[in-house]
Amino acid sequence: NANASERRNFQRNSDVDSKRSGEAIRQSEDKYRFVVENANEAILVAQDGILKFANSRAAKISKYTVEELTSKPFIDFVHVDDKEKVGEIYRQGLSDNEAPHLYSFRIMDKIGMAKWLEINAVTIIWDGRPAILIFANDVSARRQMEEELLRIEKLESLGILAGGIAHDFNNILTAILGNISLASLYSNSEEKMAKRLKEAEKACLRAQGLTIQLLTFAKGGAPVKKTASIGDIIRDAALFSLRGSNVRPEFSIADDLWTVEVDEAQISQVTNNLIINADHAMPEGGVVQVSAENVRVTRELGLPLETGQYVKFTIKDHGVGIPDQIITRIFDPYFTTKRMGSGLGLATSYSIIRNHGGIVTVESEANLGTTFHIYLPASQQQINVVSESEFDSFSTGRGRILIMDDEAIIRELSTELLSHLGYDVEVAEDGSRAVDLYASALNSANPFDLVILDLTVPGGMGGRETIQRLSEIHPGVLAIVSSGYANDPIITDYVSHGFKGVISKPYTIKEISETLNRVIGGGNA
Repeated sequence: NANASERRNFQRNSDVDSKRSGEAIRQSEDKYRFVVENANEAILVAQDGILKFANSRAAKISKYTVEELTSKPFIDFVHVDDKEKVGEIYRQGLSDNEAPHLYSFRIMDKIGMAKWLEINAVTIIWDGRPAILIFANDVSARRQMEEELLRIEKLESLGILAGGIAHDFNNILTAILGNISLASLYSNSEEKMAKRLKEAEKACLRAQGLTIQLLTFAKGGAPVKKTASIGDIIRDAALFSLRGSNVRPEFSIADDLWTVEVDEAQISQVTNNLIINADHAMPEGGVVQVSAENVRVTRELGLPLETGQYVKFTIKDHGVGIPDQIITRIFDPYFTTKRMGSGLGLATSYSIIRNHGGIVTVESEANLGTTFHIYLPASQQQINVVSESEFDSFSTGRGRILIMDDEAIIRELSTELLSHLGYDVEVAEDGSRAVDLYASALNSANPFDLVILDLTVPGGMGGRETIQRLSEIHPGVLAIVSSGYANDPIITDYVSHGFKGVISKPYTIKEISETLNRVIGGGNA
């Protein structure tokens, strides 16, 4: 009996200990489950190519449910460009404890967005067999910031390079265009030669537009506006962009379009970007519709514009369309769905139109196409239409002019151009020499009536410092700034820097003659 009693007591104690042990295990499991489910990291277990376990943080990052994450091979969630790398690391991790434990790769979440994960992985035994325990952090924001900083650095370098190229190229174009202008003057009796020279002149001016577009793309910049007809601009840009393409444009441009105040090169760039996107959206070919009309914007339209008159132009393709989940991001800098795209085309276009006081809107439907609407404020100014003979004419003048430019070919050309117009010309290769010549002439019987200053002189005093020095010597100095950097702030706001006029390189004899006439005549050009 004593032994039986002892056995019963032992059994009862064992049962109590077992219950206590089971309760402790359950409490321990609950604690661990609480920790795992509330961790800031995604915690996963991969075995046999399948995720055997995923916590709620993993589901939140991926936007899949835990059941979805554990229902198919984990490689299916990996970005297509990283599948091979991740598969190799997984195989190495199972067979080699020395395999890399820290690495990064991209996944595609449930709505199709790529996300960067930073992984810390370790080999473990799960249900008696090898598996990989994974701790993952979503570092997409950090990677985006790093990439953004890198892109900014690249863009700054590109901006410096583009500016230098554009400056040098515009100097060359100035020499070509100026000599064409002079040759045209000397060949008035040769009709065929004059026609060919006129075509060469137009080609040079088109090349100038390309350098301006390059600067706008690389550096941005305030628009240099003038009164223009938007219809001609978008028609020419669309035809140019679709040369050699299997997509053709159809135009519907109102005959009575209001004028607009725009930077023609920048609006051409916007049109180019949108037309090229339309072309890419229709790889099998088709028609892109380009239209322009007058509209009155009211509050009822719900557009973020002041009430008033606008010119609206529309570019509509019949391509693949833009998915709903990304249409709100298409104007973000560097966002692109193209493998070789920069993500700058639409962002630059949006910035340009906003700088013109307008907006860009977009609507799209899958497999039916995309339509962009651009609204630009209408102008009250009229375009001064000139005849061909008036276009070829120029204004002569009188006076003594000092030209400062670091390029010998520009100094030589400008001297001949202005001498032909009737001016007495002297030249200087940099600002220091220009200041000395101006000061010396100011105290003589034959002072300079006007100076033309090149904005940029490598290794010497440029136009910005020179005008300051000249203003100290003679507060009433008449000066014109000239530069191949068409987007420089001084070019777009020359008056506040002490200049009375601006002439961008390259320029024709007509442009420089009219600018000189206005400035010497007492007005700003």
